[in-house]
Amino acid sequence: MLKILKATLSLEEFLTLPETKPASEYIQGKIIQKPMPQGKHSAIQMELGTTINTIVRPQKIARAFPELRCTFAGRSIVPDLAVFVWDRIPRDDNGAVANVFPWTPDWIIEILSPEQSQTKVIKKILHSLNHGSQMGWLIDPNEQTIFVYLPQQQPAFFEDGLEILPLPDFMQESQLTVGDVFGCLWD
Repeated sequence: MLKILKATLSLEEFLTLPETKPASEYIQGKIIQKPMPQGKHSAIQMELGTTINTIVRPQKIARAFPELRCTFAGRSIVPDLAVFVWDRIPRDDNGAVANVFPWTPDWIIEILSPEQSQTKVIKKILHSLNHGSQMGWLIDPNEQTIFVYLPQQQPAFFEDGLEILPLPDFMQESQLTVGDVFGCLWD
């Protein structure tokens, strides 16, 4: 069940609070705690993040981050996977990856948990697209369906294991199928 905590805090005040497990998000003035990931969710998140990083990280094209807090446009969200193009990854004074990511991911990927509101997750994806994300995916493990969201376009869904999925511009040299995403549930 989705846990919504009463919020009378500003975004700045929210960001000073200790992190929760699972993470809490700040959306439209409310603090909403994400559900605890379960088996299918965790398997897809780990394998897909590893797959994306295997494709884009060696050439310093982009990088996928699991459960990364992204704060932008009055919200602070924690996508299941946030993918950032290499030159948009914030760096600290030493050149290492920074702890704070103050903008929208280039690609936001959400994996629906059984007790999670699909509407709330879609709103998070659309908010990201409205503020600069190139693409959003909503992965539904129970239905084995992937919804793909692009700015200013109607969403599309993919459910056949052989279907090739649309990827962001920075990954156009690559290919992933629906079967690639859900195959980890049987391996």
